[in-house]
Amino acid sequence: MNMDSVAHTVKGQAEQAHRSRWMDHLARAGLVAYGVVHLLVAWLAVQLAFGNGGREASSGGAFHELASHPFGRFALWVLAVGLVLLVAWRLLDAVLGDDDSNDGSDDAKGWGKRAAAAGKAALYAALAFSAFKTAIGAGGGKGKSMTATVMNWPGGQWLVVLAGMAVIGYGAYLVHRGWSDKFLEHLDQEGRVGDTGKVYRWFGKVGHIAKGVSTGIVGILVAHAGWTHQGKKDQGLGDALSTVLEQPFGPWLLCVIAAGIACYGLFCFARARHLDR
Repeated sequence: MNMDSVAHTVKGQAEQAHRSRWMDHLARAGLVAYGVVHLLVAWLAVQLAFGNGGREASSGGAFHELASHPFGRFALWVLAVGLVLLVAWRLLDAVLGDDDSNDGSDDAKGWGKRAAAAGKAALYAALAFSAFKTAIGAGGGKGKSMTATVMNWPGGQWLVVLAGMAVIGYGAYLVHRGWSDKFLEHLDQEGRVGDTGKVYRWFGKVGHIAKGVSTGIVGILVAHAGWTHQGKKDQGLGDALSTVLEQPFGPWLLCVIAAGIACYGLFCFARARHLDR
């Protein structure tokens, strides 16, 4: 058997796995895990708003909060595995294309979807890595920030600014998807109709807009760090929510954003139940 036939066989098996019902189940499990992460972050944000925040309102803070409770470390392992399942799903999307683009996967739109899937795989992989580190008790060390490291590269200051602009763009994209109801394409027909469909629609709309706003603030902080050459620490969601807290009516604004992030988590559950890949 030559290499071409081996590659063809492997690709065929991968495509079969990608379209299988098992992959649907794995994707659903991963989406549930992703929804739990957002609910935990929302809870920490509310605690921060009322001055009871013992942990940073971020995914890392959420993982540490979960690990601090009885059976929490076991739950964190389950959560980490769920995030790994999301990585596997999105990697297959990136390599093979999604099910509705198989006939046009070589055009610009198809490659755009593949690139987006690869980006999501990287995001989920970073979350899974953070969860595993926290589960084994290795998540507390602090080294030189990635922002500071990049800043010391040739042209690093502009790379950080560009990274911040890219994050702002992604935040705007999320807001657009929420405002235009584009997220509904992720739900099957049953999940879009009736009173339940209306509830899912509002979860998705509020959730995407709130997540987009908070992501945009992260991008602004990153771009500002690059522009002013102040990159001693990485800027993340926790910093963005702390910045909101410092504004007039900050606690109330933070509670609104926290509610929106929780809605995004609930939409992840709805998407898991009515998955349309």
